[in-house]
Amino acid sequence: MRIGLIVGPWFTVPPEKYGGTERVVDALARALVDAGHDVLLATASDSTCPVPQLPGFASSQPDEVGLTLSELAHVIKAYRDMGDVDIIHDHTLAGPLYSHRPQDVPVVTTIHGQLSAPAATLYRDMAKDTAIIAISHDQCSRVSGLPVAAVIHHGIDLSAVSVGQGAGGYACFVGRMCPDKGLMEAVDIAREAGVPLRIAAKMHASEEQSYFREVVQPALGSGEEFLGELSDPEKFELMGDAIALLNPIQWHEPFGLVMIEALATGTPVLATPMGAAPEIVRHGITGFVGSTGELAACLERVPSLSREACRRSVEESFSSGRMAAEHVDLYGRLIGKFKDKSLPVKHHLQDNQRQAPINL
Repeated sequence: MRIGLIVGPWFTVPPEKYGGTERVVDALARALVDAGHDVLLATASDSTCPVPQLPGFASSQPDEVGLTLSELAHVIKAYRDMGDVDIIHDHTLAGPLYSHRPQDVPVVTTIHGQLSAPAATLYRDMAKDTAIIAISHDQCSRVSGLPVAAVIHHGIDLSAVSVGQGAGGYACFVGRMCPDKGLMEAVDIAREAGVPLRIAAKMHASEEQSYFREVVQPALGSGEEFLGELSDPEKFELMGDAIALLNPIQWHEPFGLVMIEALATGTPVLATPMGAAPEIVRHGITGFVGSTGELAACLERVPSLSREACRRSVEESFSSGRMAAEHVDLYGRLIGKFKDKSLPVKHHLQDNQRQAPINL
């Protein structure tokens, strides 16, 4: 199978540090190649993902993140130059809405972000001629009538992650510097449990810097250590030495890659029951799911959990190989439907009319 992957222009694939979508696309591309498929990647020119890349793109543009024109110019070139592929998997929002894209190849897109009401309207309209992948059951339960072709959880390349011993005697927090990620709740949990907390956080945007300066920094005490933003090797070392990852998110996060990254190092995860956390963390086995007020007591129970079970949960459910296999299964079904000329042009992706299950 020859698969075209399109990702936005703002960050490299893989990202140097923070960047969930780009990290997932990198893992997917590598796993698809490992499975024997041909992959062509449309991405920023300074990307280092070891698969064939379309030439002629600009280097990454992190300062322009979210700008519609830069994304649109990027995807127009990607669709124009993609060439002879069997299917295009577009990880942008602008691409599937581009009316002049080629009509002789099926297109699938993944919803990577939060499903607001305006976004849901776009995806419902997009579903007329584009297959839609959700990244969790919780994500597609947030709006009514969202047609999805499949729910496919993210996966990571386990060959890049070693199992730690959890011997550091601290808990860790890894995420973006904003209230939604639950950093201050993590501080409260660690303090109540009497456990030191090490914090790794991305804070490039002005609002992230303001939140750190005005809220977080004044509240940090001797029990907390702020490390800034870490590279992947530094992040995995931090996680592997931690007794637990604290992830008391305060919003319905569609997935939460940091949770499976921690589990891959053997480190249990403590999370609030929001977003996809209950789909990732097996309560009492690979971590605990509870309210912020309950998680301090749960942190004291972490030594009873098996680090081997944490790693095994990722091997079984959240590996990049599993993610790629589920994508290939969907790609094959969509290509078959697309080639069936007896189907109406605008309804060749009828799998898109299946509503993903809301209740787990």
